[in-house]
Amino acid sequence: MAVHAHPDDEATGTGGVFAKAAAEGIRTVLVTCTDGRCGDGPGGVKPGAEGHEPEAVVRVRAGELERSAKVLGIDVVEQLGYHDSGMMGWDTNTLPGAFWNTPVDEAAARLAGLMRQHRPDVVVTYDANGVYGHPDHIQAHRITMAAVGLLAGEEWQPSKVYWSSMPYSQMQKWGDLMAEFGTEEEKAEGAKYEAEMQAMLERGERLPMGVPDAELTTWVDVTAWSQQKFDALSAHASQSDSAMMLALGVERFGVMMGVEPFQLVGMAEGAPREADLFEGLR
Repeated sequence: MAVHAHPDDEATGTGGVFAKAAAEGIRTVLVTCTDGRCGDGPGGVKPGAEGHEPEAVVRVRAGELERSAKVLGIDVVEQLGYHDSGMMGWDTNTLPGAFWNTPVDEAAARLAGLMRQHRPDVVVTYDANGVYGHPDHIQAHRITMAAVGLLAGEEWQPSKVYWSSMPYSQMQKWGDLMAEFGTEEEKAEGAKYEAEMQAMLERGERLPMGVPDAELTTWVDVTAWSQQKFDALSAHASQSDSAMMLALGVERFGVMMGVEPFQLVGMAEGAPREADLFEGLR
């Protein structure tokens, strides 16, 4: 079971492990917490701009999610139905129904109910910073860990819990890609950002997104399922965020996105690196 924030998140960070599990006959469940209403509207129109109709965006993204899940071989899609909260600091963060504005214990209780129903051996969500600080990603992390906590002491509980994260080395790859293919404005912004990040690392500070490679315990090679992952992301055609990744083409996309890294919660320090989410469970 992977707990994601928005329609399309399932394809980027876990598309490979979903497709891999399906190929191996492992039953998979996707929980999508929000309806994606703060995504792009027709023609890439942004929330708050003329022509952006949240309810229409919800309908489009629901169809895209259904198509993506089919491509990845996901057996069950559960939607919690909270409103997309938008980026951190947007007015939409505090609107009624927004996921970020929902009490953690309320959403966690619903998620715990789904866990009891489906009984996943492995649960995946984001790291505590939601990988890059998105409020809905952070909230997904919070409710997942709270739901797992509600199951403590019960007859059944998940065997393993993972956090999906972005290693610093992967961030560097994307920086190099932007330098090669970005517009002049994007290249300038990328160079400035890279210089700032390098200065932070030299000072021994953590970056505002991602984690050091050494903190990741599990690196799953999903290169063999690159086409399915690419097609799943392509199913979310209404969203411009994935455009750069899709512009790579399948082969280069597989090189950039062919390994999905995770942190195993509670893994002993110094334990051997894992290559599969189901190590020790097969």
